[in-house]
Amino acid sequence: MSNEEANSSHHAINIQESSEVKTEPFENLYDRIQKAKDDYKFAPIYVVPTRLREVSPSSFTPRVVSIGPLHKGYKSLKSLENKKVTILTQLLHKTGSPKETFQACMQKMMDSIKRIKGYYFAIDFKHSDLNLALMMLTDGCFILEFINSLSSEDENEFSKNRLRSRNIALDLVMLENQIPYFVLLDIYNYLTVDKNLKRPALHIMLKELLDLIHPFEEPLEDDDENVRDTISTHHFHILDLLHKFYQPINFELPAIKTPPTAHSAVELIKVGVKIMPDKDSDWPMAMKFEYSKSSRNANTLRMPVVRIDNFFEVVLRNLIAYEQYSPVENYVTSYAMAMDMLVATPADIAKLGKSGVIISHLGSNEKAADMISSICKNVNLQDFYYMEPWKNIAQYHNKHWPRQFRVFKRTYIEAPFKAVALIAAVTVFLITVYQFFRVTLH
Repeated sequence: MSNEEANSSHHAINIQESSEVKTEPFENLYDRIQKAKDDYKFAPIYVVPTRLREVSPSSFTPRVVSIGPLHKGYKSLKSLENKKVTILTQLLHKTGSPKETFQACMQKMMDSIKRIKGYYFAIDFKHSDLNLALMMLTDGCFILEFINSLSSEDENEFSKNRLRSRNIALDLVMLENQIPYFVLLDIYNYLTVDKNLKRPALHIMLKELLDLIHPFEEPLEDDDENVRDTISTHHFHILDLLHKFYQPINFELPAIKTPPTAHSAVELIKVGVKIMPDKDSDWPMAMKFEYSKSSRNANTLRMPVVRIDNFFEVVLRNLIAYEQYSPVENYVTSYAMAMDMLVATPADIAKLGKSGVIISHLGSNEKAADMISSICKNVNLQDFYYMEPWKNIAQYHNKHWPRQFRVFKRTYIEAPFKAVALIAAVTVFLITVYQFFRVTLH
């Protein structure tokens, strides 16, 4: 569902009463409808809806730096505002003609001001067009200087403090803290970058930033031709670019949209499913179920290795909020839902940690379980990208072996100490029964 659909009355076509419509030339009426249609476009930067924000307000509020108009002026974010002006001045002086370059930059921003405003949904701009243009320029230059410092071999204030850099990177992927991607691209390609200096594409530079907050062990990839083509296409903003990095390549969405019955990690392991790490360069969030016809071989659920921490929570929540109200595919929501199915209790976190697919930095399994469960609260699942492996798991769980035997085998036969205890208990029981009947008959 797009943000326009959530607020369709905001863009309603104002067609007059029928008596007036009859007197209006059809071509004029058509022009009015076309104009209203043009106004009814997706705006990719918006305030996170209350039903998602109230679950975890801190996940959508920047902590270090404000980008764009939505959080501008917050007292807690003022420390870097003066730094932005310094960075802008430094970049302008690198061009050799700072005043002329600044005027050209501002003119470029002013020429695009209507398009820039169109990227923000239902926002009452408190800034003049001139101040908004200056904001775009200073914020864009800050982002570009920040990502340039990450790849620089020289020590700088950002590379000295990795935690601070990670917090800045995290702020730069928050949905409410975005500026249009084309603004960054204009600055990067034409305004403050030496055209004679060969530099990587902007999305390659931004990958350095995304690597800082990427929660999966397998690195983000763009070497494959299909991946490169997908990521190099049009982006709305940095969060949208991250969303494309997580996109499955050459994937056909299953026709069935309702996911099967969920089974927790503990439950799956009890019935003989082995959970192991998976390395899939085509899709960082891929999950696969390898079914073995041989009783000697384990049936294996392969999953990506993920670090569970506060960065994981913020990244997933913002991507999910973007998916919930944007015309984009909801594969991140699917991943969060799949994890929610696997993690029902802290014991599931312990099992997944032992299996090597979860690395928790939260201090306790309870905190990790609570976080994963809460990420999907108030979230709608439109499609489920793990339909195939989940369907196979459900079939194996319910039909392949009598469930009671599998649990018995797993609990007693494969555990030597439990097996000895079981044999001893059965022996004592038989002796007791024998003695009872012996006494009774005599």
